[in-house]
Amino acid sequence: MARDRSGSRFSRLARLGSLTGRVGSSYVGQKVKDVFLDGDARQRAMERLHLDNAKEIVGTLGRLKGAAMKVGQQVAMIADQLDLPPEVATMLSRLHSKAEPIPFPVIREDIEAELEMPLSEAFSWFDPLPLGTASLGQAHAARLPDGTDVVVKVLHRGVDISVDTDLLALKTLLIGSVAFRRDKAEMDELFDEIAERLKEELDYLQEAANIAAFNRAFGDDPRIRLPKVFGTHSTERVLTMTRLTGKPLEAFLEDAGPEAMQQAGLNLAELYYEMVFVHRMLHADPHPGNYLYEPDGRVGFIDFGCVKRFDEFWIAHYGRAALAAERGDKVQTLESCREIGGWKGNTPEAGDALWSFCDMIAEPFREESHTLGGHADSILESVQVPVREIMRYPEVRMPKDLIFLHRSLGGLYSMARRTHVTANFGEILRRNATIAIRRAEGG
Repeated sequence: MARDRSGSRFSRLARLGSLTGRVGSSYVGQKVKDVFLDGDARQRAMERLHLDNAKEIVGTLGRLKGAAMKVGQQVAMIADQLDLPPEVATMLSRLHSKAEPIPFPVIREDIEAELEMPLSEAFSWFDPLPLGTASLGQAHAARLPDGTDVVVKVLHRGVDISVDTDLLALKTLLIGSVAFRRDKAEMDELFDEIAERLKEELDYLQEAANIAAFNRAFGDDPRIRLPKVFGTHSTERVLTMTRLTGKPLEAFLEDAGPEAMQQAGLNLAELYYEMVFVHRMLHADPHPGNYLYEPDGRVGFIDFGCVKRFDEFWIAHYGRAALAAERGDKVQTLESCREIGGWKGNTPEAGDALWSFCDMIAEPFREESHTLGGHADSILESVQVPVREIMRYPEVRMPKDLIFLHRSLGGLYSMARRTHVTANFGEILRRNATIAIRRAEGG
């Protein structure tokens, strides 16, 4: 059944356009007022304006949901790397992936239209209450006629129609204001990368291909559990896959013993570096809800809409940068940072600031045994100072391939930290980065 979504699209564009105009005008007005204020008063006024505009942006994105809300969430997760004012970053972090559930009659109608059969024929049982509703789609538990328990994801109506307009409006809004204090070309590249990943998330056949690729890469690896896709019950807008058992992290930690916690944390660390350096494809949506833990520490990965793939030469340069930083080689680290597009100038002060950041990040990898979440694990707090320092230099850039790589690293680190896993992380890094480097060199 064809559905006219033009009115909805026009309404979204109008609301985002109106927001862009209000925010942009507020900053222009503040510039005029600044003429009559001293330095301290000017700074306080700008901080208040950042906060007021951030509240309005978050409120509008939360109401619009869809692509607009998803982009806001993506920006919030990498706020520290974008030099966003703290007020803006804090407000954006309040965006969450939960949304109002789509009524079951709508879900039924969409599934039946996509699968071209009645719901009762496609499934022997289908739970009308959703497992979860996010900005792009909704998931339901169901059972196939042969008794297999599955999860069925259904893309929201019209969400794909609004992507381009939402992205354009939000890009104009955030880059056009003074919210981002980074170079416009850098922000253009960032939004292009977010747009590419987002459009992939809107194609469930692409997600099915991602799941198949991970199954080929990891096979029967005992550390990880992966879903299987049922092609007969999947389309671009409906995805049916096996339902994994396991518990979310919080529930797992309540019952898990030390051995299981150690294994779960070690699995997260090892799988991250293998995904990046060995398979060059990364499960890049590190929301805690996308991981389920078995009693023995095995980790189930779900939601493969956002998968980042890496060029073999780029990831080899990244590996060289990481290994050089680990052994304290400033010259090689900075040279490799140039190769990955992270440093485009030659100002010694900028190089020193970038090295200070890399040097601090590398500290845990230099220890034979390091405990995430232990008393000596202060990297999350300590790194804020060098991050602010490198943001002073526009020539220190955020290459697009780093966006989801570091976003995932931060998310998995935060989860592994809860397990208090102890390991030789330098050895894990060296083992996997060396594979990527040798492959790029033809070895």
